[in-house]
Amino acid sequence: MYYPRLRDLREDHDMAQKEIAAVLGIDQRVYSTYETGKREIPTHHLLTLAEFYKTSVDYLLGRTNDPAWTKK
Repeated sequence: MYYPRLRDLREDHDMAQKEIAAVLGIDQRVYSTYETGKREIPTHHLLTLAEFYKTSVDYLLGRTNDPAWTKK
């Protein structure tokens, strides 16, 4: 379950949903559906968020608890 991690990361960075939605180029209401799990987040948005938060997609998806960003 990735959506709680999306919310936690956003809150850890003291950002509003509207600000993250702007990073993704989408409406805040759409981003809200990602955080609540009502809509699957597209791969290109996962990639953007991983780069924005300096973490891995695996971390965003909950496949690992290691937030280390290993961009090569």
